[in-house]
Amino acid sequence: MAHLSDMEIARQAQMRPVGQIAEKLGLKEADWEPYGRYKAKVNLKLIDKMQEQPDGKLVLVTAINPTPAGEGKTTVSVGLGDALSRLGKRTAIALREPSLGPVFGVKGGAAGGGYAQVVPMDELNLHFTGDLHAITAANNLLAALLDNHIQQGNALGIDPRRVTWKRALDMNDRQLRQIVSGLGGRMQGMPREDGFQITVASEVMAIFCLAKDLKDLKKRLAAIVVGYTYAGKAVTAGDLKAEGAMCALLKDALNPNLVQTLEHTPVLIHGGPFANIAHGCNSVIATRMALKLADYVVTEAGFGADLGAEKFLDIKCRLSGLRPHCAVIVATVRALKSHGGVAKDALNEENIPALKAGLPNLLRHVRNITQVYHLPVVVALNRFPTDTQAEVDSVLEAVNALGVKAVLCDVWAKGGEGGKALAQEVLALCEKPRQALHFAYEDTLSLEEKVEAVVQKVYGGEGVDFTAAAKRELKKLEQDGFGACPVCVAKTQYSFSDDPKKLGAPEGFRVTVRSAKVSAGAGFVVVLTGDIMTMPGLPKVPAAEQIDVDEQGEITGLF
Repeated sequence: MAHLSDMEIARQAQMRPVGQIAEKLGLKEADWEPYGRYKAKVNLKLIDKMQEQPDGKLVLVTAINPTPAGEGKTTVSVGLGDALSRLGKRTAIALREPSLGPVFGVKGGAAGGGYAQVVPMDELNLHFTGDLHAITAANNLLAALLDNHIQQGNALGIDPRRVTWKRALDMNDRQLRQIVSGLGGRMQGMPREDGFQITVASEVMAIFCLAKDLKDLKKRLAAIVVGYTYAGKAVTAGDLKAEGAMCALLKDALNPNLVQTLEHTPVLIHGGPFANIAHGCNSVIATRMALKLADYVVTEAGFGADLGAEKFLDIKCRLSGLRPHCAVIVATVRALKSHGGVAKDALNEENIPALKAGLPNLLRHVRNITQVYHLPVVVALNRFPTDTQAEVDSVLEAVNALGVKAVLCDVWAKGGEGGKALAQEVLALCEKPRQALHFAYEDTLSLEEKVEAVVQKVYGGEGVDFTAAAKRELKKLEQDGFGACPVCVAKTQYSFSDDPKKLGAPEGFRVTVRSAKVSAGAGFVVVLTGDIMTMPGLPKVPAAEQIDVDEQGEITGLF
């Protein structure tokens, strides 16, 4: 019998009206606004009303470095939330919003999979409630105001050669990475080098996800550095009087979105920065709201734990005060064999030597979470039908040797029922006495030292090579008062190193930092390594080629 696609499974779902999902969280009708029958916006002011209410327990789901074999991090996050609900726990899931770039680019969907999905799946992946469009508009309004200021006399003395603010588009489009804008004569603007980045890499997205309320949002927007004057002084969005209008565009988007899983567990979906080029976490507002509304909150961080979990802990937790009770690291036998050098078309065959060669990737992530950050952890081994018992036993044995438990997880096929063993281990970890959360580096280190700490402690590298340009930029940022900021490392997701071909757990490597910039409103410094781009391109065969809509308006090919 053929397996149903994720879209077919989602389409067969019996969704409940969003009001019934809101009731599960104890929300009153005045606390939320419907966006159709199955989506709602929850008023962010609810957090203030519930300040005295104790927080629930926060569970962070992360993973090994991603491979073409797939790991299923979002699927496990959703299945774990459903499993906790099945065990009678008041549960909420807090996730990021999908970007249209990957939806039409490399994978086609981002709502979990199989019987562990968030619905309505097609709406979630296509526009949703328009939050990312609002962020795109706010980003580009600032770009327009900046260029208009230069055109209308340039009272601030902005040097067009030192404009750092890029335009944004929520689509993979390499053609727009580097452009020249303002061509066509004096009335068409000042000709200058320009460029686009994908919306999820915009500082507006980072600010959106780190702001605690509207007042904080406006303050952070005003702090954005957009470029420098001829005299070398930073120019901000506040100098351009842009923050009020930008905030007006983002006002409604700042309210978290409420949807449901196939098993009707409430899901708050809000914000969506990528973890390879940005900080990779859903909004602080949605996470805090979920913690006030539920006893257990499952959230995830993007890509592998070297990116998503590192940024969740070193940036989001540092800046917000949030503290997870435990972490889940997702792995599959297939992905570990891929890290061991097996080609994608041979992953269904038993290969113990390759599995053992790839296992160090998982084990390094486990050690990082337990020894660098001092968080209790469980490994979720996301099971595939082709996994042999010998392969499963090899993973369990290696993880157990570190004093950590690994649990088989079958949520793709069985939904919450297939995640009960994982949920029980998570509950046990949440009941243990909490250790203080450690960070990979202290605020007092220099920016260079912070990057060195991440590379050496988290990636397992030997050290960092800074280009001359990167050294100058970091020194200038420290002189401008940004030295105490955490660092957001833009790096390939496929490897601990900055070389996507170095799989497993490479050693002895060095990471090259080629440039740095401040995200002053977000409160961190971004350093770009290797050949990472903030505007991805489409693959040779984009997922968009398989997506269609029939005469009845039913979408097909969306995962």
